[in-house]
Amino acid sequence: MADDFSFEVVKSVGTVAEGKGGWNLELNLVSWGGRPAKYDIRSWSPDHQKMGKGITLTKEELESLKNLLNRVEIE
Repeated sequence: MADDFSFEVVKSVGTVAEGKGGWNLELNLVSWGGRPAKYDIRSWSPDHQKMGKGITLTKEELESLKNLLNRVEIE
């Protein structure tokens, strides 16, 4: 089953946070197994060959998250 797992980072949107050992928490547009691409927030190794746990968002969910974050005041 692991051999059937494939993904493609269609577009790298940006780094949310930098981690230890070169790993970054990133927001990317990712296609899983050739399916339509969705926005994905997860930890990635520097070469994108290894990934950590993450969440996948639809475009609408990403817009809702952006709207929420725009309302947050940083003190």
